Amino acid sequence: MTSSTNLDKDLPLRDDIRFLGRILGDTLRDQEGEVIFQLIEGIRQTAIRYRRTGDDKARVQLEHGLDGLSPEDTIAVVRAFSYFSHLCNIAEDLHHNRRRMAYSQAGAPPREGSIALALQRLKQANVDAITVRRFFERAIISPVLTAHPTEVQRKSVLDCHLLIANRLEERTRIALTPEEKEANDAALRRAVLTLWQTNELRTFKLRVHDEIENGLSYYRYTFLREVPRLESQVAAALEKDPEYASIAQDFPSFLRMGSWIGGDRDGNPFVTAEVTQHAMCRHSAVAMEFYLTQLMTLRGELSLSFRLVQVSPEVMALAERSPERTDSRLEEPYRRALTHIHARLFQTALRLGCFRQNEEVDEADPYESVEEFSADLELLKTSLVGHGSGLLAEGRLSLLIRAISSFGFHLAPLDLRQHSEFHALTVAELLTQGGVGVDYLALSESERVGVLISELESPRLLRSHVSRFSEAVQRELDVFDVTREIHRSLGPQALPNYIISKTDSVSDLLEVALILKEAGLLLPGENPQLGMNIIPLFETISDLRGCGEIMEHLFSLPVYQKLLNSRQRTQEVMLGYSDSNKDGGFLTANWELYKAEKILVEIFSRHGIELRLFHGRGGSVGRGGGPSYYAILAQPAGSVNAQIRLTEQGEVIASKYSDPGIGRRNLETLVAATLEATLLDRDRDLQGREQFYTLMEELSVYAFERYRTLVYETPGFESFFREATPVSEIAELNIGSRPAARRKTQKIEDLRAIPWVFSWAQSRMILPGWYGFGSAVARFCAAHVEGWDYLRRMYRTWPFLQALLSNMDMVLAKTDLVIAQRYARLVSDEALRDAVFHEIRTEFELTTHALREITGQKELLESNPTLARSIRERRPYMDPLNHLQVDLLRSFRSGEEGEAVKRAIYLTINGVAAGLRNSG
Repeated sequence: MTSSTNLDKDLPLRDDIRFLGRILGDTLRDQEGEVIFQLIEGIRQTAIRYRRTGDDKARVQLEHGLDGLSPEDTIAVVRAFSYFSHLCNIAEDLHHNRRRMAYSQAGAPPREGSIALALQRLKQANVDAITVRRFFERAIISPVLTAHPTEVQRKSVLDCHLLIANRLEERTRIALTPEEKEANDAALRRAVLTLWQTNELRTFKLRVHDEIENGLSYYRYTFLREVPRLESQVAAALEKDPEYASIAQDFPSFLRMGSWIGGDRDGNPFVTAEVTQHAMCRHSAVAMEFYLTQLMTLRGELSLSFRLVQVSPEVMALAERSPERTDSRLEEPYRRALTHIHARLFQTALRLGCFRQNEEVDEADPYESVEEFSADLELLKTSLVGHGSGLLAEGRLSLLIRAISSFGFHLAPLDLRQHSEFHALTVAELLTQGGVGVDYLALSESERVGVLISELESPRLLRSHVSRFSEAVQRELDVFDVTREIHRSLGPQALPNYIISKTDSVSDLLEVALILKEAGLLLPGENPQLGMNIIPLFETISDLRGCGEIMEHLFSLPVYQKLLNSRQRTQEVMLGYSDSNKDGGFLTANWELYKAEKILVEIFSRHGIELRLFHGRGGSVGRGGGPSYYAILAQPAGSVNAQIRLTEQGEVIASKYSDPGIGRRNLETLVAATLEATLLDRDRDLQGREQFYTLMEELSVYAFERYRTLVYETPGFESFFREATPVSEIAELNIGSRPAARRKTQKIEDLRAIPWVFSWAQSRMILPGWYGFGSAVARFCAAHVEGWDYLRRMYRTWPFLQALLSNMDMVLAKTDLVIAQRYARLVSDEALRDAVFHEIRTEFELTTHALREITGQKELLESNPTLARSIRERRPYMDPLNHLQVDLLRSFRSGEEGEAVKRAIYLTINGVAAGLRNSG
């Protein structure tokens, strides 16, 4: 019965996939000819037969069909299978929206991750209205977009995807006449044809300016409209409940989109002061464009006449100041008031440098602040409510006021980030220029702290108009100076955070404080005023283990306590999921992150300081990815506390936020999870948690040893990795402005975590998402008679282990060692190849066995049939891409370096990433 029901639910999805596949097939036949179409169709049918039946003859036939293709035919095959994966993604996203709508229309119980269920659970737990109100008064929920390079799609391609998605949704949302259906078919065919004729690959290296524009597109697609709608949805849900209804009055804004794009200098020499200034200017321009458009739309809608309604004196006064004097508008005060507001806002945009004045505009005084702009709109809202037009006030006008509260004139806070070593170099030169007779870089940690405290307490500045610095240090100082100017024009909320990569000492934080002082962003004195949040980033396993000691020492310093007083005694800490995984493996990284959070919660509580955690998660499980809802619920007690920031990176941004409906749903899950994790802290009441912690520590020790033995202690492992994955080729793909490695070495330590994880995903080993767990469990159960029982009990009751194994389950399901073995054959050293791949295969078998034993599943993803179906359906379309990628890599590395071969390799990387979806 259940399987039949699920089958019916998925029928529209299969119909959409078949429909899009038919359009793609017709496009192929028209554009590439019948011979190429039949070649591709034959490969497709054979791949499907092999995956459905496991028939070895089909596998041999598939490989035979793929071997010996000309470069031109290879590119056609690769593009076809890549685009089919993209079209499947579009159909799946639409189907998720359709299923949510069907649940809602059927009056089904609220689903996991919804605001409705979160509020229902609060009621069941007897959480009172005062507690919920305090939550929203303090809440900061902030997804932060980064430019980390795993998004291989060009914006032009993503725009085509969006067009196809809109036309496909049109078919399912409304009843079309035959003529309309015909027009819709034609529009879809045009969109797929455009997609086929658009180059998927960038022919140039992305600039930071390009990344800024790509990031801003999601504000236009989703955030500017959906953030205020979601906040209004939450307020409406509260208002429906008699106990919580009062909270909905004067409901505060709590969603804060953030960005690193144009402010993250760590490892990216192309992010300069000028780039940061450009980023903020573009941020402001996008916000202003949206507000101005909304004002003009409102002007068209609010045609109310003062002859028919009693307009407030305040709105009449605004109307009198309007430059619009035509007779037809004299009795329409709202329209005239909006013309006046529009003129003032346009002048504000000109003053901020957002637009160039290339046409005549109405004279008006610019707004001095975003609050002044919002206050004018509030006057309109109050007036509308006053004469019985509250329904009009609660539409576009209220959403615009909410948008202004969320986005201001700056759109989104831009974080600044730099590696700690640059701050040390900058401070050393500042001290030299200021005549402080010390060799700063030669000092011990305690000596550095002493010097820094002395300078922070002194009113004097170290630099003057005659100071001369090295080029590298001047670049750093320029960023701080630009930040000061942005604070003056857009306010401190535009650039509120400074993140220090590779923080491993107290001096790392004090160095930034001193540089801020030199830039006028920290005002010294008895009650010093700190203009930015100074945020340490703890990334490696050793950094995570040492973070508690560093923060304890930092909070013991009176000078830093005074700085915190000016920041509402709130300290943000960022935890890095990517480098910790590369450093210590999947299990140990997750456990050390969890332990670090527990330690920080205890230290901050003891010092009376508010902790805000910033989770540096990537898209893949190996970089902290996975469903955000369960990840937040799995945090240790007291670590969420109504405030959370987390990065959204690479291709995950497009999959989550390019579609407005899916975007709002993803934002809703963040809000629901933060509510539940704060007010229904399951981990706090976990029975036997101390024993769980002890057992997890033992597992982590075993997993760490296994992982480090393979990755860092196996002679030649670097060679295996570089030959068995396309990591070198990925480094040449134009998917980001940032270099792939921090230093020009072959060491894994110097490789960025993103290409590390992305490469393993391409080869279908996906080692960072599971390696070490199976052998750890085997050793644990060998040492404990009741080991399996312990682990099963932990899994049943502990959200941390549930989330960990759920993510690992997904990665194991996407891992394919039959395909991975083909990549391993690229390794020239046969003994090395056999030894390393044997270890990988053995560990994979141990890990899948352990997962099944602990969870009780007979098959991978048994508890997530929707994802299992998705992966199963995609495999026949990824198999040819992986097969061809291996052959292309072999040809390329043997000296066949033609443009066609390189392009085909890059296209296979694109296609495999599309099939896996969260590979970076």
